[in-house]
Amino acid sequence: MKSSTHFRTIVMSDIHLGTTGAKAKEATEFLRNYSCQKLILNGDIIDGWQLKQYGTWKKKHTAFFKTVLKQIVHYDTKVIYLRGNHDDFLDQIMPLKVGKNFTIQKDYILSSGAKKFYVTHGDVFDSITSHMKWLAYLGDIGYTLLLGINKSYNQYRSWRALPYYSLSQQVKSRIKQAVSYISDYEQKLTELARARNCNGIICGHIHQPAIHEFDGITYMNSGDWVESLSALVEDHDGNWSLLFYTSDLKDEEESRLSVNQVN
Repeated sequence: MKSSTHFRTIVMSDIHLGTTGAKAKEATEFLRNYSCQKLILNGDIIDGWQLKQYGTWKKKHTAFFKTVLKQIVHYDTKVIYLRGNHDDFLDQIMPLKVGKNFTIQKDYILSSGAKKFYVTHGDVFDSITSHMKWLAYLGDIGYTLLLGINKSYNQYRSWRALPYYSLSQQVKSRIKQAVSYISDYEQKLTELARARNCNGIICGHIHQPAIHEFDGITYMNSGDWVESLSALVEDHDGNWSLLFYTSDLKDEEESRLSVNQVN
């Protein structure tokens, strides 16, 4: 198994396996190219909500977990799977340890050089998800519909040789309430990190990849594998950056795009 880059840590979240919107092949290809000592799967990896309703599990979804297992076998990678709101079915079994390299748990504190990061999916501060699950399900249906429209639109754009366009990301960026929610979400998560005596927070949930500083606390969001196709990576010097999937990943070892970095 070849790998172009070996990191200390890779964080992936919100793959939503079992849904039509999940970019399972791209997530699998990403892991085939980038190995690590520690892989954190930070929630909503499997979408239990949609699998209960109208989602389907396919071979490409199984292929992702096979690639995770190969990371364990070839690189002795430690895998930490953290529960998200869409894979809340894990509540019935966690905490769970399988062998020496695979654990399922609620949250995690990651040591990175002299710093500590609190790692959580991020739905803990989402009152709609936590207390009004029926409304969250309704929102999930609307989001799935939007992704379906986006898929058809991008098929047209591909035919016209135009780049990928995320309609849902544009909608979120233009609605004032959504922008306010994201800002509030980021600041609340950094407050949680401070309360846990950590130097930063690593989360997912809102499908918005980012690295920010708030009053000395680092906020990092790994994004998702439905729209952004992004992950957080830590090199062996303790530097963190965002990595975005590119379609030529197989052919170009240097196809990484670092949009921000913290050390």
